[in-house]
Formats: sequence, structure tokens, C-alpha cells
Amino acid sequence: MKKWLIALASSLMLAFAANATIEIHEFDSLEQENQFKELSHTLRCPKCQNNTIGDSNAELAQDIRQKVYEMTKEGKSKDEIVDYMIARYGNFVTYNPPLTLATSILWLGPLFVIVLGFGLIIVRSRNNRAKKVVEAETWSDEKEAKLKALLEEEKETGDKQ
Repeated sequence: MKKWLIALASSLMLAFAANATIEIHEFDSLEQENQFKELSHTLRCPKCQNNTIGDSNAELAQDIRQKVYEMTKEGKSKDEIVDYMIARYGNFVTYNPPLTLATSILWLGPLFVIVLGFGLIIVRSRNNRAKKVVEAETWSDEKEAKLKALLEEEKETGDKQ
């Protein structure tokens, strides 16, 4: 019985090891290999959260890697491959999307938030400063009126005694 369990366990491990394959790509030149590596680390997997196609094991990333390999072997330039991927998967496939109407929020949003934040800080500080000046002036006027009333009252009571 022990022998059968050991045989079963070893055959399962062998099957899992055979299933874990490594992609091997052969290129005609060093330039093609460098282009493939660069594209594998600069194109984003549309399915994964912020992973490159070289880092991702998703089926879609594997398909994109294979397509990049095929296009590189065909002699396509980096720009042609990136343009093809953008046409097929959208601007999300690149880490630096171009400035278009759709991506303007991504590019201009942080700048808008910073300007709006500083604007609010300046407006609030000016309003607080203006309120303090107004409160100080009204406080002084009220205080002066009360003081005059008290002094007159004191004079009247002092004269009577």
C-alpha cells in the first residue's frame, strides 16, 4: 500500500512539473531579443493589476507575449508593435498613455487637485484673517461703549455721595 501511495505521489509531482513550462524564444539577432525584452517590460497586461506582460502569468499576457514575439520575428519596429497593441487593447496597455480627451483627467487631474487645494487654503486663511479683524473692531466698539457707560455711571454715583 505504501508503495502505491509513493508511486501515486511521485507521478502527480512529475505531472505538475511537466505542466510548468518555461517559454523559450529564439531570435535572429540581439536587437530583436533586446526589443522583445524591452516590450515585455513596458507593455501592461490588460487583465492584471499593474503587471507587465513579462511579469504576468495570465493567459492574456501569454498571448500578448507570443504576439510580440511573432511581430518581433517578422521585423516590426517597437512603435509598430506598440501601436498594434494600443489599437487592440486600448491605451491601458501602455504605462504612459498619450494626452487625449479621454486621458486628460489622468494627466490634468492631479494638477487640478493641487491647485484647488492651495486655492482653498488661501481663501480660507484670508476669510479667517478678515473675520478676526472684523471681530476685533466690533469688539473694541462694544467695549468702548460699555466703558463710557460705566464711567458716566461712576461719575454720577461719585457725585451723589
